[in-house]
Amino acid sequence: MLRYLPFLLVLALWIYAFIDVLNTPKDEVRNLPWIVWVIIVLLFGEVLIGPIAWFAAGRPRRTAAYGGGGGAFSPGGRRGGWVAPDDNPDFLKSLDDEGRKDKPKNQKDEEPGSDGPK
Repeated sequence: MLRYLPFLLVLALWIYAFIDVLNTPKDEVRNLPWIVWVIIVLLFGEVLIGPIAWFAAGRPRRTAAYGGGGGAFSPGGRRGGWVAPDDNPDFLKSLDDEGRKDKPKNQKDEEPGSDGPK
C-alpha cells in the first residue's frame, strides 16, 4: 500500500494544479497565456514539471483581494476585516452595557463563592 503513496501524491498535485489553472482568471495569469499553462500542466503533470512551473511562474500572486496577506503572522498584521467577538472591544463594551441595563440599580454585586443574599 505504501508503494502507491508517491503516485497518489503526484496525482493529487497534478489535479490540484489543473483545477487551479482552470479557476484562475485569464487576465491574471503570469508569464504565458492561460491556454498555454493549461497545456503545460496537462502534458507535464506526470513528471511534476507542469504543476511546479505553474505554482512558481504562472500562478498570480495572492493579495489582500484574494484573502492572502494580512494574516496574524504576516508582516502587515491585521488591516481591518473580521475580528472575533472576544477580540472586538466594541462587542465587549456592548455586553457590559447590556449587563448594567438588565441589573436592577438597588441590587449589589455578590461576592464570588457566596450562597446568595442573606
